[in-house]
Amino acid sequence: MEDCIFCKIIAGEIPSSKVYEDEQVLAFLDISQVTPGHTLVVPKEHFRNMLEMDGEAAGQLFACIPTIARKVMKATDAKGMNIINNNEEIAGQTVFHTHVHLAPRYTEDDDLNVTFVAHEPDFPALAALAEKISNA
Repeated sequence: MEDCIFCKIIAGEIPSSKVYEDEQVLAFLDISQVTPGHTLVVPKEHFRNMLEMDGEAAGQLFACIPTIARKVMKATDAKGMNIINNNEEIAGQTVFHTHVHLAPRYTEDDDLNVTFVAHEPDFPALAALAEKISNA
């Protein structure tokens, strides 16, 4: 895709700090570096996001992630890792080429904050929603 910054990085038209590359996947340091070592893992084939990918393409992408994540953690002495994928603008996607963020974690006070709010379970509503999803 001609206007895609990640396609331009893959094509070598824009420089990047590569940490991994094979036939289907490229991983490079995110220029924003939310935490030191923040890495993006992208398929070389353009997909808008994970929702456009088939199982084979997604499998090729995700097969690389554990190895790359371990290398990032080892190199940075991180204590943990958030592995994040955003799909569509409402979910925080800003570049519309599938990518997975590997965000090393060092302390609870670093620059990344992911918070989930727990709710009391409504088991009948959960069962109805699960059935609706299963039948979709």
